[in-house]
Order: sequence, then structure tokens, then C-alpha cells
Amino acid sequence: MRSARKNVVPGADRARRSFYLRYLLEPYLYVGPALVLIGAVILFPLILGISYSFQSIALLKPFETGWVGFENYAALWQDDKFWTAIGNTALWTCGSLFFQFFLGLGLALLLNTSFRGKRLFQALVFLPWAVPTFLTALTFAWLFNPVIGPFPHWLAGLGLIDEPYNILGDPDLAMWGPILANIWFGVPFFAITLLAALQSIPSELYEAAEIDGASDWQRFSKITLPFLAPMIVITVMLRTIWIANFADMIYVMTGGGPAGSTEILSSYVFTTAFRKLDFGYASAIAVALLLILLAYALILLVVRQKLVRT
Repeated sequence: MRSARKNVVPGADRARRSFYLRYLLEPYLYVGPALVLIGAVILFPLILGISYSFQSIALLKPFETGWVGFENYAALWQDDKFWTAIGNTALWTCGSLFFQFFLGLGLALLLNTSFRGKRLFQALVFLPWAVPTFLTALTFAWLFNPVIGPFPHWLAGLGLIDEPYNILGDPDLAMWGPILANIWFGVPFFAITLLAALQSIPSELYEAAEIDGASDWQRFSKITLPFLAPMIVITVMLRTIWIANFADMIYVMTGGGPAGSTEILSSYVFTTAFRKLDFGYASAIAVALLLILLAYALILLVVRQKLVRT
């Protein structure tokens, strides 16, 4: 018997391998420019900044520049001002976030209903988000002015303080000035995002619940809140990261004072880098803030994944 010979087209295997290679590489050619841009704008500065934290880069000490390993982190561990800044960052972030979220949620629930003058009210609610943060900080600094500002006089009139004085100069109360300004500025973010999530909930669910005789609280807890939960986790995570890195209002209103009572980690990075001109130590502070926020974000993402599955 003759062995059957396969008809093989010359170069077929080579063409097949070439096609397969193009098939594998084609998606990367499409996303290649975006990956290059991300690397140039995000990854490269991040790696460079982390490398600075292991170096001594103090412009006032030009002859002591060089690789120092973990010396900046060891100094950071013993820096009382750093630990104070962590506590201030927690107060600044949690205080701002708590009121921003609940006020934003309340406004979103209100705007999800129909009432006279809704569009005008909606425009007024979103207005703070359009105001530059520098202008917001200057306005609230004026409001807290003990001579011409109304807030100290109102507090004195209510009997909360003995007489009008510079609240932003009081180490025990100074942080609440920027927090109040940040609350006014950040409420529209939660109102906008949660309103969009509310409008995506099927109305049939509320109609069915109403037919079954569910109360307002039952409809909110059994329908609204479960649908909002994944969006709440994401918005809280994003806003927490933004607030923790948001030093503009504090820098304009108090400059981190008095006596460091309003110094947060992001403002400490700024003052260390551009006042003390110690970029190595400032980079170490920034890396510490990055690790804290990264751990926080990972925890919230795990929580969101569980909420989505349920």
C-alpha cells in the first residue's frame, strides 16, 4: 500500500504563525498609546517619587545628597509632627466625609422627587462644586474673621462662646473651619452621584412595595439602600482619597496652624518640600500617605465586591 501523502501548501505554517502572532499583538497595538501615556504621566512620576523617599534631597544641604536607604522612614517613625498630622488627617477626612455624605444623600433623595422650583433648587445645590476651592477658602476665612465675619458673632449670640474671637487661631477649634468649608464644597459631589444612582432604580419596585403596604422606611431600607450600596462604597472611597489629599483649603485658611493643629499629611508634604526644601523627607511622607490610602481603598473594594455578589 502506498502511504497517503498530505497536500501541504508551501509556507502555510509560516502564514498561520504570522496570523496568530498578529492576533495576539493587535489588541496591544490599540491600547499601546494609552499605556505609554499612563506610564509617562502616572507610573514614571510615581516610581520617581518613591525613589526620592530613599534619598537625601535637601536643597539647603547640597553636599549631603545621595542614597540613604530607610533613613527618611526611620526619621518619620520618630517624628511627632508626622503622627499629629495623621490624627489631624483622620479628623479632617472623617469630619468632612460624614457630613458631606449624609447631606448629599438627603439632597439626592429630595431631588429625586417632584416639587415646584426643583430645577432652580438643583442649580443652587450644584453651585458650590463650580466655585474654585481657593475662592471658597477665602470666603470662609472671611466668615470666621473675628472683626467682620458673622460666624464668631453668631456663636457668641447663641452663647456657645463668651465673645467673638479668632476661631481659626484656636488650636482646639481651628480644624472645624476648613472642615465646614469642605462640607459646603463637597456636598454636591454626593448629591450628583447618588441622584444618578437613584434615578436608575426601576420604579416598578417601588410600585410593588407600595401595593404590598410597605412603609417609607421599609422602601428605603429594602429597595433604595441595597441598590445604592455599591455606588456608596465607590463614592465614599473616591471622596476619602480626594479629601485626604486636599490641602488647598487648609493651606489658605490656616496654613497648617496654629501650632500644627490643622497640619494634615498632604499639607505636611507641601510645607516640607517647598518651605524646608527637603524633597527626600517629603517623598517619604507622601509614600506613607499613599500606603494608608491604598490599604483603605483595598478594604472598601473587597466590601463592594461582597455587596455586588449579594
